[in-house]
Amino acid sequence: MDTFNKRVGKRIKELREKHNLTQENLANKLGVNRSLITNLENGNRKITAEEMQKIAQLFNISVDALLNPETEISVMLGNQEKPEESKSPIRISVPQKNVKKFKEVLLYLLNRIGSKPNVGETVLYKILYFIDFDFYEKYEEQIIGATYQKNNYGPTPKEFAKIVSDMEGKDLRKIKDEYFQYPRTKYLPLREPDLSILTARELEIIEQVIARLGNMNASQISEYSHGDVPWLTTDDKKIIDYEKVFYRTTPYSVRNDAE
Repeated sequence: MDTFNKRVGKRIKELREKHNLTQENLANKLGVNRSLITNLENGNRKITAEEMQKIAQLFNISVDALLNPETEISVMLGNQEKPEESKSPIRISVPQKNVKKFKEVLLYLLNRIGSKPNVGETVLYKILYFIDFDFYEKYEEQIIGATYQKNNYGPTPKEFAKIVSDMEGKDLRKIKDEYFQYPRTKYLPLREPDLSILTARELEIIEQVIARLGNMNASQISEYSHGDVPWLTTDDKKIIDYEKVFYRTTPYSVRNDAE
């Protein structure tokens, strides 16, 4: 445990210094005492799950990337300038048209099911995954074309945090609450989606996924995603290959025998 504490503490210090924050600055942003940051960075105190979530959200990374730096992926949106060289082993450059499609699909989901009590960030991750992979299996084309990483709780779209950050306050609102006493992040739309960029067959796949998975909670949809061949055949923390969708089995395959 001491080794784990020191590793996490070292990682927090690296992130703090990377963002040019003092221990006092970081403590203020997290709403805690500076002594807590000192103890965490020195490995003298075990970090709680809530603290991990807060720190990961502050630095716009996943909890996995906080604990395992090698999983961190740099995401660059199409309207951003090329960043300086990053230590991140993987860099994702998202074309502007994909960013637009991602935003409108997400807004469509939020307008349709975002207010449902079971739909938090984890559920949205998996619904986006199945929209992308179902469409690719059926039409060999991409709707969003997001990059999904295999994490413990299922596929995670790596562009999500960056794109949502760009949308916050203009297109959607982020809400922190609890669902059956577990902390959760929800998103509520601030506008209607632009349906002009979505085709009829894209909307059809989205509606099919909503009908199939829209009533599942985070645990149910995570467990369901673990049975899909693309996730099963990908190593932990690696990017899930879209081509693996053609090896799907029942009940995940969306192609009928004639196709």
